[in-house]
Amino acid sequence: MRQWMPISTSPKGRLALAAVSEFGARPFGDVAVANLARAAGVTTGALYHHFGSKLGLYQFVRDDVERRLVDRLEGAFAAGGGVADALAVAFDFAVAEQFLHLVDVPPAATAADTIAEVIGGHVRSPLLGAVLVAAWRAAIHAVGEGASASDARAALQAIDVRPRPVIESP
Repeated sequence: MRQWMPISTSPKGRLALAAVSEFGARPFGDVAVANLARAAGVTTGALYHHFGSKLGLYQFVRDDVERRLVDRLEGAFAAGGGVADALAVAFDFAVAEQFLHLVDVPPAATAADTIAEVIGGHVRSPLLGAVLVAAWRAAIHAVGEGASASDARAALQAIDVRPRPVIESP
C-alpha cells in the first residue's frame, strides 16, 4: 500500500500538506489561495510556482488521495472482501484522514473516475460502480456536513450488493 510522504520542510511539501487539510475540510470554492499559502508558511507566489494555480494544487492532492483510496479498495478486494467491505474500508480511511471534501464529489468532467472504475470492475458493471460510488460519496459528504460518521457508514453498509454470478458457456 502506497503511503505518500512529502518532504514537509520544502515549500512544495508544506503546500501539499496544507492543501490536504484545507481542501479536506472545505469545498474547493471556499478555500482561498491566501489561506493555503498562510497555512503552509509560504507566499502565494510559491503556490503558483509549484502548482500553477489553486486548481493545480487541488488536482495534485486529489490525485494522491484517490491513489491511496484505490490502494485500499484493491487491498480489501484482494483480502476476499466484497463490495460493501471495500466501500467501508475506503469510507473509514477517507473519514479518518479527513479527506471529506476532497473526495465527496466526482472528478472534473475531463478526469476519469478511478474509484468508480475499480468498483465497477468488481461488480462487472461500470454503471453499477458509478451508482455505488455516488452513494459512497454521499455518505462522505454527509459526514463533511456534520452527520455522524457511524450513521453514514451504517447507511452505506445497508446497501446489499452481491456479485453477479459468472455463467460459463458450454
